[in-house]
Amino acid sequence: PSHVAAEGFTISCEAAKVTINYDGKLVTHELFRDDAAQKPYCWPVSGPTGKPLTRAFPMKTVDGEQHDHPHHRGIWFGHQGVAGTDTWLEAASKNYEDGRQKAFLQSLGSTAHIAFSEISAAHNQAVIRSSNEYLDSSGIQLMADERSMIFQMSDGNLILDFNITLLAKSGDVELEDKKDAGLNVRVPTSMSLKDGKGHIINSVGDRDGDTWSKSAAWVDYHGPVQGEHLGIAFLNHPSSFRYPTRWHVRDYGLFTANPFGPKSLDNTAESGTFTLKNGESVHLRHRIIIHKGDDKAAGIAESYRAYAATDANNR
Repeated sequence: PSHVAAEGFTISCEAAKVTINYDGKLVTHELFRDDAAQKPYCWPVSGPTGKPLTRAFPMKTVDGEQHDHPHHRGIWFGHQGVAGTDTWLEAASKNYEDGRQKAFLQSLGSTAHIAFSEISAAHNQAVIRSSNEYLDSSGIQLMADERSMIFQMSDGNLILDFNITLLAKSGDVELEDKKDAGLNVRVPTSMSLKDGKGHIINSVGDRDGDTWSKSAAWVDYHGPVQGEHLGIAFLNHPSSFRYPTRWHVRDYGLFTANPFGPKSLDNTAESGTFTLKNGESVHLRHRIIIHKGDDKAAGIAESYRAYAATDANNR
């Protein structure tokens, strides 16, 4: 055949980014060596119709977008309290002018990409498996992770299975109860509840602002994106740490599955601070579905049942 675009998924790796395409069109880049970010992240993430389902800022400045929280980059993982170090904020997040900037910068850690164990694509899926280290500002290793991202197309939806195992490799590590921690998506401004025309619903029927801090098996954030009604469903597997996770899902567009901060999200809850003992691990398992329409049109409740029935070890 003489068609130019390869059919299905293709993947390629350069010095600082992995590129995933589907039928010749961009699905996402994983930017794994970004000095400003100090963490790996996926951006942009295109939905099945080619529209971007992640905010462009701070990677790119686009008219009409919110320009808050420069550390909210596409899809990423972070935690504000890893043995007293903040791997959530970035240097650009705060700009103190009274001498506090130095202490702030010293409080920041990084999530350093170490290696890929797999970068592969077949017609029906693309896979990125990597290992990362969490470092304090002086470069001391606090803990590590192994993560896998498996991309598939199904019924016109883009599906991303994002599994992450946190490993205590350098001695015990305390993970503090923090509001800002977990796996995250920053949704497009037009889809947000506050600055756009979006809506949020979760698996137990809470809507919009009422979904914040609640535990749920899944949450769906949907709304207009460049003339289409699109959505992001964020699912939590029953085998995941502290399932069903709490959701730090904000009206302005932060969308976080946070099992680490029960008390930070709900003052009546017990503190979630815990020590990951040397050699032990914690597993987080999520599926992100980028779809057309709202949760009902996309059949997210049914998709969740199918996902929940999958084997936890199928990663």
